[in-house]
Amino acid sequence: MTQPVTVQPGGEQQWMAAPAAIPGCPPGLEYLTQIDQLLVHQQVELFEAFTGIEMNNKYKIKNSLGQQVYFAYEETDICMRMMCGNQRSFTIHVTDNNQQEVMRVHRDFKCCAGCCWCAGCCDCCAFELYVEAPVGQQIGIVRQLGSGWKAHYSVMNGQRDEIFQIWGPCCAWSGPCCMCDVDFDILGTDGSTKVGSVTRQYAGFVQECFTKASNFSMTFPQDLDVKLKATLFGAAMLIDFMFFEYNGNNQ
Repeated sequence: MTQPVTVQPGGEQQWMAAPAAIPGCPPGLEYLTQIDQLLVHQQVELFEAFTGIEMNNKYKIKNSLGQQVYFAYEETDICMRMMCGNQRSFTIHVTDNNQQEVMRVHRDFKCCAGCCWCAGCCDCCAFELYVEAPVGQQIGIVRQLGSGWKAHYSVMNGQRDEIFQIWGPCCAWSGPCCMCDVDFDILGTDGSTKVGSVTRQYAGFVQECFTKASNFSMTFPQDLDVKLKATLFGAAMLIDFMFFEYNGNNQ
């Protein structure tokens, strides 16, 4: 069934209409009950492209019809962005079409984290990302796991029970000459049953050559708990920062 839409002032972007409140669903996540795919488009920052000065990231989050569901923006101070690059701590605020914050994603800074070989050794070597909805109520955690080569993550609920694992490819490269999409498979806890994916999509030669703005798509079962769908969005943010958010300090 085609969903009604609303339009931003100026008519630039159609927004998915807000569904009715659902008992037990965090306010603002009702949108997620109706979809099995999210498209995350990072906005191109021309100032950053021309100057090399790292700016806070901004994202439009859409459904498969191209209707905007949420808007997300990073909050990180400029010193952290410039000095720590993609290792930086960050907070991402997710707002609905009424500009109300419905979700918050946060990762702490860890100076030694990120290496797939060391991530299984101790907490200080593994990145963790926390998802809150509503703000102040933790609903999910994504933790980097150790592996011999491929990216490996555990997707947990708010009680730290593992629900999914995510496995990346052997080589997660991006750039103007790497014209293929990069798939990170969402698997059950058995490590083999595929239930969805997080895919970094090739954005075209010009965008790949002159910016680091990434486009992602996420697929998951439509009947999946909205809290887990929100946590998988957080997983996409962690993957973006670890593999595709780079600058001259950390290439």
